[in-house]
Amino acid sequence: MDISVVIPLLNEQESLTELHDWIAKVMQSNHFSYEILFIDDGSTDHSWDVISKLSTNNNNVKGIRFFKNFGKSQALHAGFAQAKGDVVITMDADLQDNPDEIPELYSMIKSDGFDLVSGWKKKRYDSVISKNLPSKLFNWAARKTSGVKLNDFNCGLKAYNLEVVKHIDVNGEMHRYIPVLSKNAGFTKIGEKVVQHQARKYGETKFGMDRFIHGFLDLITIWFLSRFGRRPMHLFGALGFIMFTIGFSFAIYLGADKLFLNPGGRLITQRPQFYIALSTMIIGSQFFIAGFLGEIILRNKQDKKRYLVKDKLNLD
Repeated sequence: MDISVVIPLLNEQESLTELHDWIAKVMQSNHFSYEILFIDDGSTDHSWDVISKLSTNNNNVKGIRFFKNFGKSQALHAGFAQAKGDVVITMDADLQDNPDEIPELYSMIKSDGFDLVSGWKKKRYDSVISKNLPSKLFNWAARKTSGVKLNDFNCGLKAYNLEVVKHIDVNGEMHRYIPVLSKNAGFTKIGEKVVQHQARKYGETKFGMDRFIHGFLDLITIWFLSRFGRRPMHLFGALGFIMFTIGFSFAIYLGADKLFLNPGGRLITQRPQFYIALSTMIIGSQFFIAGFLGEIILRNKQDKKRYLVKDKLNLD
């Protein structure tokens, strides 16, 4: 199979048929073998009914429905697990991503050898204050902390080599950082393509300003995990050593001062250095304990399901 199109969605009943027809037209005109995977992330409208009807009329349409809204990352994870195409395309269901971009994205993966190609919505039709400016700040911070030189990390339109989606773990709200996850997994040939962004035709956006706050928090998390996720003792042990050394040095100084240099001076407990020494040694010990606990948890963790699938269509 040439292409798997993975489409996570939440309450997009108005756009699904039009999106399906558009994708099918592109696939047929380019003679691609394909599948369309709709991942219904707990919609409360008639989205699943529309997907069911589409799958009846077109065997290339497949569907997964969650029991409730588990989030876009979990929807992508479920879609990636089922994808079979040599190239996996992700796009949003709101018709803001243009399916006409698919052939060139496919070519960049297959012919140019990219592991991942991310879309760049250079010209956007969103609110400047609520979306465009926060997005620019977010992308700048992501470039600086991750080392991945992309202009638009959060664009839903992306293309992947199948091997990439089978080896990365998208969880929490890490869908914004799939290029970073890919780089950390060893897939370093990451490209970018300017894509057409279209104004939303139906409904309203499902994301508010809080997504940027969550995005920055997730950025800190992925920075930490990429560097210390498999070796927490390297961070906490180093901090613990530094803090404990500072405290122990103060303690030696206070003891030498009281015993040899100034025996008749103030009591040690009346000196601020005593409390600095005590506090830093305690904090250093706690960092060491945190590092040991992190190592123990890492070695004994067991993966558990992050979402529950209610129904499937045209899938084994």
